Amino acid sequence: MPQASPDPSRAEAADTVARQSRRLFWIAVAIGLVTLAADQLSKWWAITHLTGGEATKVIDSLITFQLVYNPGAAFSTGTGVTWVFTIVSGVAAIATVIIAWRSGSRLWTAGLGLVFGGALTHFGDRLLRPPSFGNGHVVDFINYDNLFIGNVADIAIVVGVCLVVLAVLLGIHLRGHRIPKSTE
Repeated sequence: MPQASPDPSRAEAADTVARQSRRLFWIAVAIGLVTLAADQLSKWWAITHLTGGEATKVIDSLITFQLVYNPGAAFSTGTGVTWVFTIVSGVAAIATVIIAWRSGSRLWTAGLGLVFGGALTHFGDRLLRPPSFGNGHVVDFINYDNLFIGNVADIAIVVGVCLVVLAVLLGIHLRGHRIPKSTE
């Protein structure tokens, strides 16, 4: 019995989806690398221009620049287990890049790229900054009305997660198609 020949239009569509997914992956990587560069350049600026602990007003007292070295996570929690944050940020960077490989959505791609860049730069800080390998302190310098002090990578992670949540709320699947609403 002769085999049916594959549908050329179906194969062509699959090839187009694969090309788009690869293109979006490289866009996510580029967003991550730009985030890494922006974060590291801003930290270099903070280290060279700010005096540790002194606050410089940017927007009244709402936003000030104040250089601190954070051994912990958000709100300086977990300062005694910096090595755990090194592992978590490394795993997060790898996980986001793996997920980005499968992305077929621009919104997911942008969000994952920002999270990748933020996680990658935090991993680098934890791995390479003083006081020791794997226990490095993250450079924070953007003080939000004395609620917390963060950096560009933190902003990227928050915006990236918000974009992914927005995609989910809009019903956009990672692959780019809309998830049908339930008719229950």
